[in-house]
Amino acid sequence: MPPPLLIDQPSLQGFCPIADAVDTLASQTDADGRGAVNTRPEVVEFMLDLAGYTACQPLHRMRLLEPSFGGGAFVLAAVGRLLRAFKAAGGGADLADCIRAVELHRSTFHATRQKVDALLRAHGLADAERARLLSVWLVSGDFLLHPLSGRFDVVVGNPPYVRQELIASALLCQYRKLYATLFDRADLYVPFIERSLALLANGGQLAFICADRWTKNTYGGPLRAVVSAGFHVRAYVDMTDTPAFESDVVAYPAITLIERAKAGATLVAQRPGVGAADALARLAQLAGVLRAGQPSPAHGVSLVECVGTGSQPWVLGSSSQRALLRRLEAQFPALEDAGCKVGIGVATGADKAFIAPMAALDVEPSRKLPLATTKDIASGTVQWTGLGVVNPFEDDGKLADLALYPRLRAHLERHRQAIAGRHVAKKNPANWYRTIDRITPALAARPKLLIPDIKGSAHVVYEPGGLYPHHNLYYVVSQDWDLRALQAVLLSRVARQFVAAYSTAMRGGFLRFQAQYLRRIRLPLWADVPPPMRARLAHAATTLNMAECDQAACELYGLTPEEADALLSD
Repeated sequence: MPPPLLIDQPSLQGFCPIADAVDTLASQTDADGRGAVNTRPEVVEFMLDLAGYTACQPLHRMRLLEPSFGGGAFVLAAVGRLLRAFKAAGGGADLADCIRAVELHRSTFHATRQKVDALLRAHGLADAERARLLSVWLVSGDFLLHPLSGRFDVVVGNPPYVRQELIASALLCQYRKLYATLFDRADLYVPFIERSLALLANGGQLAFICADRWTKNTYGGPLRAVVSAGFHVRAYVDMTDTPAFESDVVAYPAITLIERAKAGATLVAQRPGVGAADALARLAQLAGVLRAGQPSPAHGVSLVECVGTGSQPWVLGSSSQRALLRRLEAQFPALEDAGCKVGIGVATGADKAFIAPMAALDVEPSRKLPLATTKDIASGTVQWTGLGVVNPFEDDGKLADLALYPRLRAHLERHRQAIAGRHVAKKNPANWYRTIDRITPALAARPKLLIPDIKGSAHVVYEPGGLYPHHNLYYVVSQDWDLRALQAVLLSRVARQFVAAYSTAMRGGFLRFQAQYLRRIRLPLWADVPPPMRARLAHAATTLNMAECDQAACELYGLTPEEADALLSD
């Protein structure tokens, strides 16, 4: 995979919007806005060990890249190892080509430069030599745009986690031209991984700690395809509920070791003991096990023969879980192929203007609908709290003519500033009063299953019809399946197994029950479900008997006693 064609930052003067956007990122003071999260020292040491960048290696003959060095945790540790290896080898080599470390944020760059200078001084390097090495080792610029020559044996670090909406449109457009993996709503760490992989030498190692979302969700598909096409995922370390950073993060990270080599099996480790008194020693042992390439039950390291194919989500669970998942995927159709439909509730972009207690919405009766929110289904059954949503759409999907609805028009005009200020309104000023998502009134009347986005276990609530779902609720409807029977299946641990395999975990082990993951659930055709099983499933859901939902689902899917025991004991 050849490196992408890049733009040298000094040449950006002809692209003023891009240059201005880069300058803004380089000078902003908000650490969250630039995705700055510091990695704990023991994790840094572990990752360098994992990548094979250890002082017992001839590091003076290797090249290391740190794409976003921030406060300098990785680059300082790497420089220390390089100098120790250099002295052990007797010195005599020129170290100028050994390290390249890039940082965009100017004040951070200069602060870290001082730290590296102090480290070099402590190792006895003269003023002129320190200045020479610093001038080539540390690069002030945007890693995604700045040219870098040659390939690297090791790329290590913690790439910035920045949402696309925080990047100026001109700069984002330039990034998209250069990086095919900046797909859908991918965060900035995704093209960081793409370019880093492109810069790896044959046999080179990339060790990154970043959000694990790209390994499973939609926006990570193109990057997974890049990895599958030319690289070997050597190791994957799940850091869920592990204090890997100096500050808390919502999306949990993973450490991934990727080699430019022929694809092969992957060693998977779960939640290493970061933060313990003996963390450094334990992590050093784990790195040695992972580098050795063999599973080790004693260290919690398992072997996955194939984490994923092409752009498909990675499945990294135990071998028994993967085997069960693959068998069910081969045997049964996906949820929507079995006669069900998954959707998400309405996003308005201005909830205070569109949502209020039903009686307080002073619009025509046909212009408002009762709204279901997560609070309404928190108990496991529907207990409507009385909210309603303004509906600016006719039944045919067209926006309502405000001339026909004076009360609706008056309500919208009262809230015009908030409504017209939304992005969707600015894109199409003539339709300024539409909700972000089109409202289909017929959905409110239809029986449906409502599912909140983030939950520790499946929370599937039957709604008999009458409420329209809010945007933080997913819904499932079906022309074929009885919804009560379907509710039992979706409440079961069988269904959760599919979501857990493809969803990213959140703090506390919570899963994302999003449409893309719900659609991964496999389901028998309703016509193939015997009448006694239909009745059994419906009764289990109606009584919210979770144990019976599990048992009935295991029988429905034909799980062996061993498979059922493994699933239900998990």
